[in-house]
Amino acid sequence: MSNGLPSSARVVIVGGGVIGCSVAYHLTGLGIRDVVLLERRTLTCGTTWHAAGLVPTLRATYRMSMLARYSADLYERLGEETGQATGFVRNGSLSIATHQARFTELKRGASLAKLCGFPCEVVGPEEAQALWPLMEVEDIVGGIHLPLDGIVNPVDVTQALARGARLGGARIIENTPVVDIKMRHGKAAGVVTEAGEIDAEFVVNCAGMWARGFGRKAGVNVPLHAAEHYYVVTERMPDLAAQLPTLRDLDGCNYFKTEAGKLLIGTFEPNARPWGHEGIPESFSFDELPPDLDHLEPYLEAAMRRVPALANTGLQVIFNGPESFTPDDRYHLGEAPELRNYFVAAGFNSVGIQSAGGAGKVLAEWIARGHAPMDLWEVDVRRNQPFQGNADYLHDRTREGLGLLYAMHWPYRQFETARNVRRSILHERLAAANACFGEVAGWERANFFAPQGETAEYRYSWGKQNWFAWSAAEHMAVRRRVGLFDQSSFTKLLVQGRDAPAVLNRICSNDIDVTPGRIVYTQWLNKRGGIEADLTVTRLATDSFLIVSGAPTQTRDLDWLRRQTPDEANVVVTDVTSSMAVLGVMGPDARNLLQQLTDEDLTNPGFPFGTSREIELGYARVRASRITYVGELGWELYIPTEFAPDVFDRLLAAGKAFDLKLCGYHALNSLRIEKGYRHFGHDVTEEDTPLEAGLSFAVAFDKRGGFIGREALLRQKAEGIGKRMVLFRFRDPEATSYHEEPIYRDGVIVGRTTSGMYGHHVGGNVAMGYVENADGVTPQWIREGDYEIEIATRRYAVEASLRPFHDPDMTRVKG
Repeated sequence: MSNGLPSSARVVIVGGGVIGCSVAYHLTGLGIRDVVLLERRTLTCGTTWHAAGLVPTLRATYRMSMLARYSADLYERLGEETGQATGFVRNGSLSIATHQARFTELKRGASLAKLCGFPCEVVGPEEAQALWPLMEVEDIVGGIHLPLDGIVNPVDVTQALARGARLGGARIIENTPVVDIKMRHGKAAGVVTEAGEIDAEFVVNCAGMWARGFGRKAGVNVPLHAAEHYYVVTERMPDLAAQLPTLRDLDGCNYFKTEAGKLLIGTFEPNARPWGHEGIPESFSFDELPPDLDHLEPYLEAAMRRVPALANTGLQVIFNGPESFTPDDRYHLGEAPELRNYFVAAGFNSVGIQSAGGAGKVLAEWIARGHAPMDLWEVDVRRNQPFQGNADYLHDRTREGLGLLYAMHWPYRQFETARNVRRSILHERLAAANACFGEVAGWERANFFAPQGETAEYRYSWGKQNWFAWSAAEHMAVRRRVGLFDQSSFTKLLVQGRDAPAVLNRICSNDIDVTPGRIVYTQWLNKRGGIEADLTVTRLATDSFLIVSGAPTQTRDLDWLRRQTPDEANVVVTDVTSSMAVLGVMGPDARNLLQQLTDEDLTNPGFPFGTSREIELGYARVRASRITYVGELGWELYIPTEFAPDVFDRLLAAGKAFDLKLCGYHALNSLRIEKGYRHFGHDVTEEDTPLEAGLSFAVAFDKRGGFIGREALLRQKAEGIGKRMVLFRFRDPEATSYHEEPIYRDGVIVGRTTSGMYGHHVGGNVAMGYVENADGVTPQWIREGDYEIEIATRRYAVEASLRPFHDPDMTRVKG
């Protein structure tokens, strides 16, 4: 490797771990040869060198599983391709459960494996012991065996990726710390190193534990924090088979990997210890942290219970090394919203080896194509909120994050640490009403209300949880009477300026050039016709618009809007999310209730659906928007924050006559799924077009000036669609659907679910999901099939429909 520093490169990668080397390898594979990778010390010296080298293929979702599968396939062929052995072996994996809830989780994974095309066997205790003879199985209820999972030598596979990158033309320069970023006209323009500067078109932050600090040099938010991570290696065990499947005792927080006649035992403990909060030493390279045996002892005892032979086996190595974790245990990938041409691949939460191949591939394609090659929203760096870069927040969340990798992945599970970051001005009133709060994008939101005398808390399960009946009552109150939601966490963007109508109409697929006081439901599309955002636009005045979208997409939507607005346009965008509280008054009695508090004409002729105007309500002036996300007559009230408590109190007082019920986000979700309303990130993503999602009614094909993505939609319209969003109602009332479940048509898997929840009004679980057919998906094709959805390896008969099961003709919404 040459230490000579070039003056320029097309792409500069900062960080020489397995992630950075994978990005370099895949860039050169795409023909981008002018690549420089800079490493502060030596390749793999940060985290990669001490990774356990596990390469599982099954992740929590289809997309992440397919990326992990790619990693395994890559490592299998990489040695022959580059001449550098990787040590990859497909030894398989065995995950075990000691209680039925865990077994259900594993069986849900087995169903997902079918979607992915992975062989996966559900096993009982005797079969598990045959796969792993030294294991104690008396307390095991079952498990799953994935034969395609593997192991690899982390240093060797990194060197193989580096060699492949060099063969493709990349330069890898070690012992060259990067001290700053060069920026020009809002774009990354190169790096400053201790040895000189390099101009570049793209900069990629693959700095691992250092990625947050390095990102801050460019004003880029990369939320992650290091934590201590332990494993031990035993002395040789005579009775240990040479090669066993990787064993995961999730309930014991341990995994077991055979290693040359020894066992490597790793731990994901629920009381993790953050590290590096005061900074990472400049000299850190291939360093170990001092182990704390008292901290490790409970997990070593659990390991001995699982493998009794360990009681008579010494430990050769007790290792403690740092790894970085993110606030939601998902890694960061993609172009930073703060700086164009600055890409991030960091924060891999102890799954860096299994993720490196797939992550490097898609990030390289992202750079080459100018857009992500697939929907990557769950790991997209734009999901982060600015506050999440806060060091104390990250420190506290990391205590929990490491252990969650092996904890039960319950539906609706809430983080317990680093809470109460963002609270509605009505938070204390909701808490006094016995709300149980969940957290989204830092917001504390009422998910359900427990009756007085009951404890407002979660008791998790895979079936109907403890709040099921309470949320059902909220759901039915909205369908039959009236409910009140605090929706203050909505993202709210104010767009103003002489060119605002023209710019927004080009970005929006629907026509937003309407008279002031009208609300338009629309999508923002990319050039491929995929949905980048799903939102409403309210025209406030000739040159002023209010954009409203969900809380999780605040950073993403603001970034997309700014990137699609020409630099020369007379447009000002202001994030006004915190300036307004939002109260949703929804249900058949919504009009009658609100009419008690205002002189405004709320009749259908006086205030039709899709209207927004300022009204007097109590002592306040509020913006009342007649729109709904629950499928009923209703208004969203946008209230200046300081006036919201008084408006809330007046609504509660007047609502007593209508049996008004406070409602939470679980009811909001069940209501919207029952009505078939889509949710960005689940039901619609950048991989889905409005035609496929059943949203063509929100596309104004013939509007003047067109819109981004129009040509792609017209082509798809002419050629026909091979994928379509369909609604499903379960015939079995006990079925509990969530997402990522296989959909069968006439016994063949044709798709997967995207959302699911019990529809209390229609009397059964309702799921949403896409079905695919290479010869086209038509209404007739959908009608002619018999459908089932598989949950935890059991298939349930379902009814399929392109129309919502509730109010398909919108008579209640517009009545």
